[in-house]
Amino acid sequence: QERLVESGGGSVQSGGSLRLACKFSGYIHPNYCLGWFRQAPDKGREGREMVAYADNGGRPGYADSVQGRFTISRDNAKTTLSLTMDNLKPEDTAMYYCAVGLCPMLGVPDVVKWGQGTQVTVSS
Repeated sequence: QERLVESGGGSVQSGGSLRLACKFSGYIHPNYCLGWFRQAPDKGREGREMVAYADNGGRPGYADSVQGRFTISRDNAKTTLSLTMDNLKPEDTAMYYCAVGLCPMLGVPDVVKWGQGTQVTVSS
């Protein structure tokens, strides 16, 4: 069974950078993507939005709101998924979740497994 464990996150001022990491274990089907979702403070679970994902070959996809600022990287040999977040904005404040699911994993219904989440807070 897949297991996802996030690390990183924290608090930063607007314009700063953070890096999230997700260690994954268990069998990940080659047709599955790994990625990151986020849940804003005023949203419920169904309000989680896709941030970025990478397929088995590492090809990425990004939400428009983070394109050009965030970079996702998948290393299957090290079983690690990372998200480098630059030029952070207060609206990026959310709980960030590592996820695995059907490619291209654009929404909550595509996800089959969630990590426990890690908080990112950006102050102005």
